[in-house]
Order: sequence, then C-alpha cells, then structure tokens
Amino acid sequence: MMSENAKNIQIEPSWKSVLGAEFDQPYFDNIRQFLHREKSAGKTIFPPGPLIFNAFNKTPFHAVKVVILGQDPYHNPGEAMGLSFSVPKGVRIPPSLVNIYKEIERDLGIPAPKHGDLSAWAEQGVLLLNAMLTVTAGQAASHQKIGWQNFTDAVIRILSEQRDGLVFMLWGNFAKGKRSLIDSSKHTILEAVHPSPLAGNAFQGCGHFSKANRALEIQGAAPINWEL
Repeated sequence: MMSENAKNIQIEPSWKSVLGAEFDQPYFDNIRQFLHREKSAGKTIFPPGPLIFNAFNKTPFHAVKVVILGQDPYHNPGEAMGLSFSVPKGVRIPPSLVNIYKEIERDLGIPAPKHGDLSAWAEQGVLLLNAMLTVTAGQAASHQKIGWQNFTDAVIRILSEQRDGLVFMLWGNFAKGKRSLIDSSKHTILEAVHPSPLAGNAFQGCGHFSKANRALEIQGAAPINWEL
C-alpha cells in the first residue's frame, strides 16, 4: 500500500515503486520542510520544482543502463534542469561539460555539440544523477546537508541490488566515495578525475564512453549513442 507521502511525489511510477519507503523516512520530511522554509523566506531554489526529479522522469528504473553521478545542481539562473552536468539549449556550456565533450571526441570521434542539453542521453538509459537534487540560487553546495544524500545513496544502492550489469561512472573524489554502495561483482565501475578544468586535463584519456558501450555490448545491451 503506497503512503500518502509517496502518492504526492511527482516522480516516474517505476521509481515511485522502488523508492516508496524513502518518501516516508524522517530525513525526507526534513527535506520537504527545509525547501518550504527557504521558499517562504523568498529564496529561489534551483532547479524549478517540476524538474527536481527530472533525471528519474526521463530515465525509468528498468531503463537505466549507465549512471553518471554529479554532485550539486548548477546555482545560476536558467542552468539547472535536474540532470547532472546538463544545461538547457541556449545556455552557455559549462566548463566541465566542455571537457566531457572533448573526451567523447577524443574517445569516439564524435564532434562536440553546440549545446549542453543531455536529455538525449537520459532518454537512452543514462541516469544523470546529482547527489543533491536542489540548491539555493547563487550558493553552491547549500543543500549538501539537508538529507538529499540519504535519498540519492538509496537510489544507488537500490540500483546496485535490484539491477544487473549497469555501468557507473564516478568522476572525482566525491563520486568515488559512493563506490561502497555498488556491488562491483554485478556492475562495471569506471573511475576518473573530475572533468572540471580545476583538474587540468587529467580527465582526458579516461575512455569511459567507449568502455561503457563495450560493457553494455558484452551483456547484449544496445550501446549508448553519445552524439547529441
């Protein structure tokens, strides 16, 4: 029996089914109350409410093939769209995504697109999951301790337990810290430095996009078309 809390969450049904118990946890109530207080105080929250669960709504639970874990939504107006590393068309491509595109071109020969909207990946089974699903405008990492990591850790754990043969891309020390949530005997874990320019060019050469496709093809799954 689904609780009223779960019924009221605007999230894709297959995710609602596997995550239902999380919506009844005290930490999730804390998230709700925190966001309500922030909005009541006149603060702007990114992404907009209908996009908070965008990653889940675009990539149903049983459709997930690859997980790309980000940390925090973008905190500037018009950027955050509920998909890690992604920005809407017409918005300047963030530096980390520029470096991701460079590696895809080096790895697969696919030229960089002129936009930063990664929705086409999500629709093919790439879960673009941020560890925190909201942020206060202009304040990076402002929602890091409100409870979102309890929720997104549960997402990773449930994917690991209930699915087989997924590819997890863990970029940077924060993402690598989630490795313990993943059963490496069932799934492929790819680790690299963060694509941020702050790491220099160290992300270049990781080959994660071709490696992910090889791992999928070995299991008889269709590869991801990384071209946007």
